[in-house]
Amino acid sequence: MLSIVIPVFNERESLPHLWKEINHVLADDSNWEILFIDDGSSDGSLDYLADLCKNNSAVKLVQFYRNFGKSAALSEGFKHAQGDTIVTMDGDLQDDPAEIPNLINKLEEGYDLVSGWKKTRYDPWTKTFPSKIFNFVTRLFTGVKIHDFNCGLKCYRQVVVKSLDIFGGRHRYIPALAGQKNFKVGEVVINHRPRKFGKTKYGGSRLFHGFFDLLTILFLNRYTQQPLHLFGFFGLIAFTFGLISEFVVLYYKFGIGDPFSKHIALLIFGVMLVLIGIQFFSIGLLGEMMARTNQRQENRVKEIISSS
Repeated sequence: MLSIVIPVFNERESLPHLWKEINHVLADDSNWEILFIDDGSSDGSLDYLADLCKNNSAVKLVQFYRNFGKSAALSEGFKHAQGDTIVTMDGDLQDDPAEIPNLINKLEEGYDLVSGWKKTRYDPWTKTFPSKIFNFVTRLFTGVKIHDFNCGLKCYRQVVVKSLDIFGGRHRYIPALAGQKNFKVGEVVINHRPRKFGKTKYGGSRLFHGFFDLLTILFLNRYTQQPLHLFGFFGLIAFTFGLISEFVVLYYKFGIGDPFSKHIALLIFGVMLVLIGIQFFSIGLLGEMMARTNQRQENRVKEIISSS
């Protein structure tokens, strides 16, 4: 079964055309469903989708009472999707439904997730330039070698979407999150179309938001189970420079004969660094204790599930 998840936010003019195109692409396949996630639309999109559901049993609608964002919409869609294969796409007609078979064919080559690559984009430079920076940095730090992480048109195996935890702005990093879980990620060049109706929902500020989301993902991937490795590293640096500062002050005092008052600033600075280093170590140790407790709880749950 094929599930198509489509987040929608104020796309009333695009929806009839999108529905017609999807029907044309899936005309030869009877085993599919479409899940529209209305993310608090106020332009009549919800009314159109509600009527569509009444007349088509394969169409399902999830309504948010306000705008929660794309990550929340995708997460809810993944929860309700019943298909073995799940396709996500935007509702603004820039993603071409005709590319769905190409994504599925690529998935069947042995991939777990296939992301579209908008190699030729029809967006203003205010979107394309930040996107190039975003994709380069994400590719560099995550090790997932694709060109377009944030393309809305993607194809997944069910096991992938059920294992991902999407919230905040993490929808931008779905391929990276899948790669962290050792799923095989690929991409295929897709047809990208200019926007015909409405206006974009994203601005240049998403570059800064995405940067902090990337830091969160990298931290959770590398240091969730071993937080002392991160905090201990910074603690060791601070503690070492603090001790060096104190030894320098002692050298001036006993080696040269200068009074402590002459180097009081360096003395205070060294003490401060030593205290900061101890605090980093303490935070790391507390994190290790919490991580070990969580791991024991997870193991206990696994044992209960196995025994049942």
